[in-house]
Amino acid sequence: MTTVVPTLKTSEIFYPSADGEPVAETYDHVDAILTTLAVLKQYLKDRRATVLANQFLYYAQGFPKLRVAPDVMVIFDVEPGGRDNYKIWEESQVPKVIFEMTSPGTKSEDIITKKDLYEGIEVQEYWLFDPRGEWIAEQLRGYRLGVEGYELIRDSRSEVLQLRLEIEGKLIGFYREDNGEKLLIPDELASALQAERQRAEAERQRAEAERQRAEAERQRAAELEALLERYRSHFGELP
Repeated sequence: MTTVVPTLKTSEIFYPSADGEPVAETYDHVDAILTTLAVLKQYLKDRRATVLANQFLYYAQGFPKLRVAPDVMVIFDVEPGGRDNYKIWEESQVPKVIFEMTSPGTKSEDIITKKDLYEGIEVQEYWLFDPRGEWIAEQLRGYRLGVEGYELIRDSRSEVLQLRLEIEGKLIGFYREDNGEKLLIPDELASALQAERQRAEAERQRAEAERQRAEAERQRAAELEALLERYRSHFGELP
């Protein structure tokens, strides 16, 4: 089912990394892109993988105009870290998962042009997220590559990422399938860090109070011992 694209052998072809177009239509779409990028980067930080956002994906060597800029794409079995653009023939890996933050203005391109392209180059999962619910009533729609092409994902599970996806306002919530834990978004990470710092400080203060109490008890015992010694020196051993 792999789409065969022509190649042009030349050493002087320029592959741009930007086209001057805005990242997304609205703040909600930008927020969804950046939050998804941050969450998945954190999730895959110990894996040989990379997560890129709104960067050109070149899929036909020698033809720089044959490109697309997925909102978020996850590629496995490549060196971690960012790229200015991504060329499939150089890295020898096709993105495994792609997210597009869709809107009525991009609907046609997302469900026809991009869907056909991603299916053709064998992207395993293609997710459409409509932050404002403007044309996807359920906000999230996914497709998984099957024998006959893309098939609708009916359980909001990413088999590739081993995550469960849930709608949380205008963002996608990601939950690990192995333990059910949520992958925290940056704001939640900051809140969790602050709570942990407060807990650590409370524990430090408790430990300090305990140390002071133990020190006071030690001093009191030393005072009693000294008093007992003075008593013995005057009156001898107690009966």
